[in-house]
Amino acid sequence: MFKQVSSYLSALALALFLTACAVPGQQPGELEIRSGTIEQITLVQLPSNHHAGVGAVVGGLAGLGIGSLIGGGTGRDVAMVLGTVGGAIAGNEVQKKYDQPVPGQQIIVRTTNGVLVSITQPVSQSLFQGQRVFIEGSGENARVVPR
Repeated sequence: MFKQVSSYLSALALALFLTACAVPGQQPGELEIRSGTIEQITLVQLPSNHHAGVGAVVGGLAGLGIGSLIGGGTGRDVAMVLGTVGGAIAGNEVQKKYDQPVPGQQIIVRTTNGVLVSITQPVSQSLFQGQRVFIEGSGENARVVPR
């Protein structure tokens, strides 16, 4: 019974891990480009791009694998459970250590038609206030690039 439950849990953990790693691909099509002038640049901290919980899942799977190598019978079952829990805790702590904010900048651009647009992106040393720029894309995928 426990082996069946542990195999289901392992399969579920693997499926969650693979789902968390999936990144949508680049969509083909046109890219909206607007032009304007930078009005203001403010330095900000961007959250890291690591997926939350991946460290715990990977650590738990590693602990499960190591626990399955220990002993036999009930002892093995206990080792697998303890290994999974311990690995998940350790993996989560490791991920927290490396999950640091990334330096970024909030850029306010006045487009040629007078509309103010705010874009937050990683720091680009080539941008400065008063510079004429292009805004590529829209929404969360928009970025400011020099002309």
